[in-house]
Amino acid sequence: MKSKRILASAAVIGAGALVLSGCALPYQSEVIEGTSITVAWNDIASEFNASSASGNNVANLLPSYVANSGFNYYDNTPALLLSEEFGSYEKTSDEPLTVKYTINDAVKWSDGVAVDGADMLLAWVTGFGYFKNADDEYLFLHAAPRDDLASTLPTVSGRTLEFSYDKAYVDWEINFGVGVSAHGTVMMAYPEITDANEAKAKFIEAVTNGDTEWLAPVAEAWNTGYQVTDATAEDTDPTAGAQKNVFLSNGAYRVEEVVADEYVTLVANPLYTWGPSPKYERITIREIGDPTAAVQAVDNGDVQVASGQPTADLLALVEALANGDFVGGDEAAFEHIDLTFNNGGPFDPATYGGDEDKALAVRQAFLLSIPREQILETIIKPLNPNAELRNSLMTIPGSPNYDTIVAGNGSDFYGGTDAERIEKAKGILAEAGVSAPISVKFWYPEGNVRRGQEFELIQANALQAGFNVIDTSEPNWEFTDPSVFEINPHDAVIFAWSSSSLAITGNDQQYGTGKPSNFQDYTNENVDANLSALETELDPAKQAELQTAVEADLFGDAATLPIFQFPGLTWWDNGTSGIAPNPLSTSYFWNFWQWAPVAVAE
Repeated sequence: MKSKRILASAAVIGAGALVLSGCALPYQSEVIEGTSITVAWNDIASEFNASSASGNNVANLLPSYVANSGFNYYDNTPALLLSEEFGSYEKTSDEPLTVKYTINDAVKWSDGVAVDGADMLLAWVTGFGYFKNADDEYLFLHAAPRDDLASTLPTVSGRTLEFSYDKAYVDWEINFGVGVSAHGTVMMAYPEITDANEAKAKFIEAVTNGDTEWLAPVAEAWNTGYQVTDATAEDTDPTAGAQKNVFLSNGAYRVEEVVADEYVTLVANPLYTWGPSPKYERITIREIGDPTAAVQAVDNGDVQVASGQPTADLLALVEALANGDFVGGDEAAFEHIDLTFNNGGPFDPATYGGDEDKALAVRQAFLLSIPREQILETIIKPLNPNAELRNSLMTIPGSPNYDTIVAGNGSDFYGGTDAERIEKAKGILAEAGVSAPISVKFWYPEGNVRRGQEFELIQANALQAGFNVIDTSEPNWEFTDPSVFEINPHDAVIFAWSSSSLAITGNDQQYGTGKPSNFQDYTNENVDANLSALETELDPAKQAELQTAVEADLFGDAATLPIFQFPGLTWWDNGTSGIAPNPLSTSYFWNFWQWAPVAVAE
């Protein structure tokens, strides 16, 4: 998803040019046998297809990023860098916009099978929402399918794929890449197919012929087959084990073991001979939901690197680490609250006999009751004294267009002090003829300390406006999985949109009608039209106008409310080098190949 965040670029270790011969030096692995590093995250992977609707979250992204290569990546500047050792891409035409992708010959999956055009074709049909079923639903449940961007099948030839866009899409360079393996997905769907080349050939043939009947089991495997919470080393071994196809990787590491709600261990991929070499033989990502416990784990030496949603108490603990270091700063993520429009709850017009105005009034009143100032002052400012309320949904405070957009997006409706907004909320409910108390089922990720603190403040403040906020938290984000809940059962949810890129576009996935990450079922034709127009607009001034118009509708419809920009905090022990957090969603993982024991680095 777009909704993404001091070293410059990553050098290719052990590769260079010989002056006389012009030949490249052979790849030299710098993996140190017997070394391992354990790092902490507040959640652990439960799915190994981070592009699916159910798998699209940071916890799933991180092991996928460590285990796989791609055409480009962001450093912590952040700047977009090319991974020329993996492959290349070029624009071959402007009208129509046509792009050609080529994967280098050395690149293989962890079972030795070539990464090629079949894998890119799978990424294409899923990401561009090419196939639908008889009910006009996407066959492959991608997190952000874009069937409006490209409608003509690509040309596939060996390790090359070329396709044209239907419009001059401004973010084409970061819009496409290889996902999970084609042959592995096909063999998960059809276990009787045991030859990788046969699996690829059948997949390409089915796509070319539009054989949705044959593709349906492949789609089911892509949609849900990568949801694995426990797997042993035998299961993940690319030469044996029933689940091996789930864990195929094309990068420096492969998944070795998964233990539900505890950890994922990755081991150096012996077939990896391209790109920068990692140093540690094993990386274990351990789930530690409580950041205080993560500080203790680093202090004890059980974990070498950790990060978390900081509080004042947490910062004090990190500062007191005797054998560690830390860095803080804003992340490219922002806290917000979304309201659900279609679940028969207090924000659904159907609850009031279809009265849109009454439902709007209740949504406005509830968002006015959110104590943004109190949250900022008590939870965020102790970490960042210069923190401000975020009043834009599409731009980061301090970015060139932020002030212009905020001046015209209608966010000032939610301005004033917390006390002033409570009185305004009461007046709106009285005028609409809605009697208190109004019950609101409120979700936050259970176990998240900072969100728990926010919930308590929201619950107490909203009560003053006439809202009975009911805790319906659970830890697994089940409302985001359409196979669990077709309709979001919660009336309000609080979480962060975390940017994975610096794209201009991409907000359609959460605000566009019917989009997979639009968990609130929000719909507005003007928003859809302006988001679509933004995708081909190259003029920065006109981009700002379109973004302002989109946000004006979102604030006007009382669909969502931003609160603050995420403060980040990463800490590590002094025996580990190479830690340099990225504000984007790859966080401190972005340069995992540069992590090294200090003794070796020196």
